[in-house]
Amino acid sequence: MEKQVLVIFPHPDDEAFGVSGSIAMHIENGTPLTYMCLTLGEMGRNMGNPPFANRESLSEFRKMELQEACNVLGIHDLRMMGLRDKTIEFEDPDWLADEFSKVIDELDPSLIITFYPGFSVHPDHEACGEAVIKAVKRIPTSKRPRVECVAFSNDCVEKLGEPDVIRDVSSVQDKKIATIEAHKSQTAGLMAGMKKRLQANEEELMNWIKYERFWTYKFE
Repeated sequence: MEKQVLVIFPHPDDEAFGVSGSIAMHIENGTPLTYMCLTLGEMGRNMGNPPFANRESLSEFRKMELQEACNVLGIHDLRMMGLRDKTIEFEDPDWLADEFSKVIDELDPSLIITFYPGFSVHPDHEACGEAVIKAVKRIPTSKRPRVECVAFSNDCVEKLGEPDVIRDVSSVQDKKIATIEAHKSQTAGLMAGMKKRLQANEEELMNWIKYERFWTYKFE
């Protein structure tokens, strides 16, 4: 059992797809968990299906959706930094690492979950992961938390090898699906198709729902 888990992602819904099962399991095991979400996702490409938001109102909807997702998962310590969506790559990396260091110093987590820098596709994902690693590198080696990273670039397995952590989250798969569904402005269309595939017990989708994969970051 972990002492404390710290999850750091840039967008509302980043926690939903690849790690919400792991989050739910840590919380059900009684592990304190904090989620730092850097932006309110106001530049998200979807406005609901049918649309119920616009570019001006999207951030408020996404804030409510994030809070609902946290309610589903049982996250009681949600920290929204309020940075602007799609601009994380332009933030000062040292300042961003400083902000993460403050929370790491406060919580002393045994595990941090974030994106794997260089293998996370979106510029905000990359900048977030890079700053997390920068902050953790400041900690003496013997005291560093383990960092489990999400990677999904096309070359991640080729260059990183197979993930070393594959977590069976089937016991909490209903929470995972509900968490994805909570981000309705972004996922309503996706969920319509996903429910049909779930009813059909489609193997590829069920494996994606039931298993979450991580690469433990190797500090040189």
